Amino acid sequence: MPGTLGAATVLVIDVLRASTTIVTALSNGCLAIVPLDDPDEARRRAAATPGSLIAGERRGEPLEGFDLGNSPLEFTREQVAGRTLFLTTSNGTKALLAARPAPAIGVAGFVNLSAAAGWALGHGRDVVVLCSGERGDRSLEDEICAGLLVERIQAASPDAEPGREAVEVARRARPYGKDLARLAQDSRWARHLASRGRAGDVAACLTMDAYSLVPVYRPDVDKIVSPFG
Repeated sequence: MPGTLGAATVLVIDVLRASTTIVTALSNGCLAIVPLDDPDEARRRAAATPGSLIAGERRGEPLEGFDLGNSPLEFTREQVAGRTLFLTTSNGTKALLAARPAPAIGVAGFVNLSAAAGWALGHGRDVVVLCSGERGDRSLEDEICAGLLVERIQAASPDAEPGREAVEVARRARPYGKDLARLAQDSRWARHLASRGRAGDVAACLTMDAYSLVPVYRPDVDKIVSPFG
């Protein structure tokens, strides 16, 4: 599964919480999500798009004046169905923007793990799993998700040849496959979110295969959309 972005199918992961939020929003009828790096740009573009919503966070906290934060629990069908979202987060949207050279970009988390593995294999290219991490550092929950993706891909395609790092993250992820809830304590960021009253977000993000939808980022139209749209 090694490969450069320009020749690979990429799965972008930000378990806590952007990936989970994006999957949830599109599963609940959101029309499209525009990932952005800068909150001011998000404000400007949302203001110029009638009927749109602006969402995001910095360091886990909602941004002033935004319609929504980055909690997957906020992105209900009543809130987002038929709407375009302009989304900016600390890590996840940055990783999505970094993946733009790839010919196919999907959004993955625990909540759509099986579907994401199948979607990636369906393109017949090398697969790169891009972990968003935490402000330049490694993130345990993202790496565990990546490792479980590697295992799913290998199970479905025994001829796949994982790179050295993929083998290592798969080994580390294996014990969590049967006890995903452990990450609520083992993950530093999960503990931080819980301390800020967001244990419900953590539980939602650590739910396996709640959705079968794999959001697709299309840089040519600057949007994350449902693959069925």
